[in-house]
Amino acid sequence: MELTRHVYAHLVQQALAEDLGTGDITSMLTIDADATGSGRFIAKAPGVVCGWPVVQEVFRQLNPAIFLDIDRPDGTPVQPGECLAVISGPVRDLLSGERVALNFLQHLSGVATATRELADLIRDYPHVRLVDTRKTIPGLRALQKYAVRVGGGYNHRFNLADAVLIKDNHIAACGGIPAAIAKVRATIPHTMKIEVEVENEEQVRQALAAGADIIMLDNMSPDLMAEMVRLIDKSALVEASGNITAATIRTVAACGVDLISAGSITHSVKALDISLRLVNE
Repeated sequence: MELTRHVYAHLVQQALAEDLGTGDITSMLTIDADATGSGRFIAKAPGVVCGWPVVQEVFRQLNPAIFLDIDRPDGTPVQPGECLAVISGPVRDLLSGERVALNFLQHLSGVATATRELADLIRDYPHVRLVDTRKTIPGLRALQKYAVRVGGGYNHRFNLADAVLIKDNHIAACGGIPAAIAKVRATIPHTMKIEVEVENEEQVRQALAAGADIIMLDNMSPDLMAEMVRLIDKSALVEASGNITAATIRTVAACGVDLISAGSITHSVKALDISLRLVNE
């Protein structure tokens, strides 16, 4: 679950520039320059916390003298009222970085929480992996995919160069699944797999005959999905996709698929409610 600093340092820099403008005028006018203090990050809702490396980077860029003592590391389930971390240093800088830090922390914790909720529902299907998609907020993909891993999910391809995934528009533009796979197979190295998105039995049969390595069953009913899993019979990995929710994911897992991809865990999450409260000293 490693997240390297170069991935998010520039994002933090941009976020601070956006939020600070020419400076935090309120803090500068109300707080003495030499005032120091501490604050507590408090959970206000149940969930999975995620994003401390980014929070640390926010305050590091503002003032390296700020110290963050983390009580609940990334991946920890939290409950309302729990203290997640204590931060101490110059009060002006603590308040200047508060909103940017919380924006990152709340959003990434929301991704981790949504992922954990779905992953827990299929925990008794150990052969099935919950994976993310490319439906991420532009610029935040690396962070969101990190949060998915923290929440117990797995990553699909990171970008378009990572893997071959032949979708409906490729099929239409190329003249069919067999033609698309043949063109790809003639060019890619033997180490690269080919995934094909299909919508019906005929397309599944075409993908199998053409030698697809992974077959994505898109928006299929559970009955048809289970039938297609039996038809594929382990000749290819099977991914289920399309409108995966807490209400449907167990039914989909029971169909025998290998992977379940859910865009909702990155594009439609609710931020986890977390606050930063200064401590009177």
